[in-house]
Amino acid sequence: MRVSRRYILVMLMLVYVVNYIDRTVLNILLPAIKTEFQVSDAALGLLSGTVFALFYATLGIPIAWLADRTNRRNIIAFSMALFSAMTLLSGAALNFTQLLLARLGIGIGEAGTSPPVNSIISDLYEPTERAAALSFYAAGLNLGLLISSFGGGWVVEHFGWRTAFYCAGVPGLVLTLAILFTVPEPKRGLVERIADTGVAPPLGETLRHLWSQISFRFMAVGCALSAFGGYAGASFIPTFLGRNHHLTPSEIGLVLAGLFGVVGGLGTYFSGVLADHLGKRDVRWNMNILVIAIALAVPAFPLYLLSPSLTVTLIAGILPTMIGAAYIAPAYAMVQSLVPLRMRAQAAALLLFILNIIGFGLGPLLVGLLSDALKPTLGEDALRWALLSTVVTWMISAACYFRAGQLLPAELARARQRAADLAAIAT
Repeated sequence: MRVSRRYILVMLMLVYVVNYIDRTVLNILLPAIKTEFQVSDAALGLLSGTVFALFYATLGIPIAWLADRTNRRNIIAFSMALFSAMTLLSGAALNFTQLLLARLGIGIGEAGTSPPVNSIISDLYEPTERAAALSFYAAGLNLGLLISSFGGGWVVEHFGWRTAFYCAGVPGLVLTLAILFTVPEPKRGLVERIADTGVAPPLGETLRHLWSQISFRFMAVGCALSAFGGYAGASFIPTFLGRNHHLTPSEIGLVLAGLFGVVGGLGTYFSGVLADHLGKRDVRWNMNILVIAIALAVPAFPLYLLSPSLTVTLIAGILPTMIGAAYIAPAYAMVQSLVPLRMRAQAAALLLFILNIIGFGLGPLLVGLLSDALKPTLGEDALRWALLSTVVTWMISAACYFRAGQLLPAELARARQRAADLAAIAT
């Protein structure tokens, strides 16, 4: 049976949808969990960010090592079954410690999806169309946020936070079967006509290769700092809307569905489309569009987070929300082009490790700690100012993207020459 690459891409995007439903439904449930278990904002940051990120980022590397050597489709399916099952167990947690352990299990399961998915997409789409394909996949993040926000807000208000976890866990188990029985394992290097030697380099060689690419260093730091702000916002904006604008869970879900789901999805998708379109003329545009987007969004952050008016907050929140995950497709597309075929899953995992350890692991936790520290002085406004502090990380990330863009033309040219040399040796 011949399966089109569009079908495979849609199925992989649905993996990301389910991934993000299970990962982020927690965010809208945090106020209810805080009330039941009587924990601090810092503890909520630990639960929503650090515990998940530690295992998600770290285990992604050995799983990617395996994905560069074996069937990537099967790794994705097994991982999805695991994190879906752990989401169901989250609803059965009797105390905060059990919930932390279930969250840890979700992180372990989700570690096995992104690196092999990035590798598969890179085998289906040429470099000049890769960012757009990856942006379509990455938009599953926003669709997952839309569903988890709107659906989670409604379910928690009417049935409680435990039922929300149960509803989130089931779709992944169904999709696991669809992936196993309808999605084939693509041939590596197919669209680029790159010879696959079948030999995957050891992790150390991949590390040395990536470290030698200075553009990768700047992209990795830029992505990590963007993720710091993005994950902190995703974790605490629901609490901010309830605490400072007094919205109900279902109202918060509706607002987040519009902001994170629709507006954020447009930013995530069109960043990749624009990167492909403008990058055909000058590859530096893959990074420069991120610089411009952040420069436009930064002035809106104070109005978004400090205004007492909900209307002003929602309008001002459009640009900050659009940049939340805009970096994913351009950065991953460039990293995939910098490495040989059998390094691609490992390269994706290493970028994922850096951005998640710093961004996901520290973003929600440090913002939660800052909110707790400011509360004696600022009261209910403490979370506003803690979230506003992430503007600094966004600005530094823009500088990193700019520098990466300057370095990319020469380093991509060397990568293409290396691929040509390997192909000549193989033939």
